[in-house]
Amino acid sequence: MHSRFRPDSLIARIAAAPAGGRFSFPEDSRSLFGLYDRLAEVTDRAVDPLVGRDLELLGYDSTYTLTPAPTPVRARHARTRPSWRTDVARDGTTLTTRLPLVIDVGAAGKGHLVDLVTVLLRDASIGRFVVDAGGDLRHSGEDSLRIGLEHPLAPGRVIGVAHLHQQAVCASATNRRAWGPGLHHVLDARTGLPTNDVLATWVIADDAAVADALATALFFTAPHQLAAIHRFTYVRVGSDGRVDSSPDFDGELFT
Repeated sequence: MHSRFRPDSLIARIAAAPAGGRFSFPEDSRSLFGLYDRLAEVTDRAVDPLVGRDLELLGYDSTYTLTPAPTPVRARHARTRPSWRTDVARDGTTLTTRLPLVIDVGAAGKGHLVDLVTVLLRDASIGRFVVDAGGDLRHSGEDSLRIGLEHPLAPGRVIGVAHLHQQAVCASATNRRAWGPGLHHVLDARTGLPTNDVLATWVIADDAAVADALATALFFTAPHQLAAIHRFTYVRVGSDGRVDSSPDFDGELFT
């Protein structure tokens, strides 16, 4: 439904619609779209789901070519780069577009899926579980979990641990989904280029979608600005190797 990598998805239909159209998503998409509304505002559009075309042009497309398009092609797109706030009209779970748009919900989509699985487990009266989607986790149960925070420059080592209890933790790092010098999946939607100021982030929040989204937003936006829209704690590693974290972060840092 939300994948730009599946030709049968609703996202693929939006990308292929030459004159746009109206596209209705399931009810569970309401919270996901609302989260992107808030993110686009608080990050000044640095986080925007219409970053999909820029990812494609850098080589992170549905066939994983991993080869950037020629500079003139990318420059032409930059002159008309669309935005979630101006090129998509949202009415609940219905999106109306006027031109083909490549939506990428990677900033929050995996966390959203973790939350949906959590609902299914709780509906089945399962109270003790961990949903692990590879970097995005949600915990439920009496005992806390101790989660290692992987060193972004030395996989296999950790820079600290987080204590997780009845919450979600999500991570984002530029050493993941990287396919060439300076090429990775964390793009500034305003420029269409990979960011280079932050190496890795971790966010703990009540919901995985929120934690996932804020882990991306921390690459561009100050924590106190994000705190205006959601409650969370975080750890962040800058490109200079310095680590900053919430005063109330529940865990230990080794650097």
